[in-house]
Amino acid sequence: MSLGCKVNRVESDSLAAALLEQGHGRCGLPDADCVIVNTCTVTGEADKKARKAVRRSLRDNRHAPVYVTGCAAALDPGTYRSLDPRVAVEPDKGRALALICERFGPAPGERGPTPQASGASEASGQPVPPARGRALRAGEGFPTRIGVKVQDGCDGACSYCIVPAARGPALSRPFDEVLEEVRALAQAGVKEIVLTGINLGSYRFTEGGLAEALEGLLSETETTRFRLSSIEPEDLDEALVGLVATSQGRVCRHLHLPLQSGSSKVLAEMARPYDAQGFLARAEALYAQIPGLALTTDAIVGFPGETDSDFDETLGLVGRLRFSKVHVFPYSQRKGTPAAARGDQVSPEAKAARAKQLTALAERLRRADYESRRGREELVVAEGRGRGMTESYYRIGIPRDIAPGTLFPFAIP
Repeated sequence: MSLGCKVNRVESDSLAAALLEQGHGRCGLPDADCVIVNTCTVTGEADKKARKAVRRSLRDNRHAPVYVTGCAAALDPGTYRSLDPRVAVEPDKGRALALICERFGPAPGERGPTPQASGASEASGQPVPPARGRALRAGEGFPTRIGVKVQDGCDGACSYCIVPAARGPALSRPFDEVLEEVRALAQAGVKEIVLTGINLGSYRFTEGGLAEALEGLLSETETTRFRLSSIEPEDLDEALVGLVATSQGRVCRHLHLPLQSGSSKVLAEMARPYDAQGFLARAEALYAQIPGLALTTDAIVGFPGETDSDFDETLGLVGRLRFSKVHVFPYSQRKGTPAAARGDQVSPEAKAARAKQLTALAERLRRADYESRRGREELVVAEGRGRGMTESYYRIGIPRDIAPGTLFPFAIP
């Protein structure tokens, strides 16, 4: 059971692949011999969902051990241990895998990899990549668009965010491991690889940063395309922008830039590294440099101290930037962060009203952007029978006779 961000999904799929390689199988919760809950703790609401998931696992399965891992387990292990003697808490996903392998071993008749080979060397929050003999996260039961985790942790100090405490400082995965995994996935027929990380733009290796890494991946693959999961505006250097603009879709002309607020006052109180005008200028430059760019974002409404005027500034900036998708989040207090301790919390009613208003604007912008693309041909990955994902990050209907995993040109309907 995986909760939270795309990085968590990649890590959960890596755990599943390692156990499948040993001959174990997936099943419904009541029939499971072992349950794994990979938790999220980004907000107070995420913590509630994590606890609810563990309680549900205990309620719906009366015999299996429940292994709790991930960010919430790292920050509050005692809460989960206190729920039931069957709960085993191990925040480090590699060590959690080793404990499970030690207890259950490979399925009868299966040799399987050793726990070490499956990623037990993972430091807290570090990748469990299917490389160097590790299980491959491709095929039945896995997404057709595969995430590859290249980076973990964050050196930022946004006042609403607990993730650096849970994940630790920014760390980059060695490029040779990334390349090995990408080659294996490409050889297995994966047509879209999504590079993921907690702070993806901070990725560094001996040859440079994310742009140089992407150049290396492009040169070592022929037909696989790459997508950046999310990147901070200040991490988009000219080399990376140029690569997105000139790779003819092999690096998707879709960027997810978290805005969080359109008010410079609120951004400063969030400790974000830009102001509203700086974000606007960066986004407008990207539209000019990358024809056909789809730009998506995140926005938090109801941050402590946010006034109606501050929120109006967010509405204005979001409208000017013509985002094709906006993930709207009502602010949720996260204990342990500076923002949670403020005395000027916005009322739940105001947060809900602002979220509704911004969501309505976001939906209008998305419809307008989609209409502007209608009839335009893009490369589409078939995610399943009758559905596909465009380069510009729209899920659309496609002919049902196109096999899942196929990358093909298609006019947006």
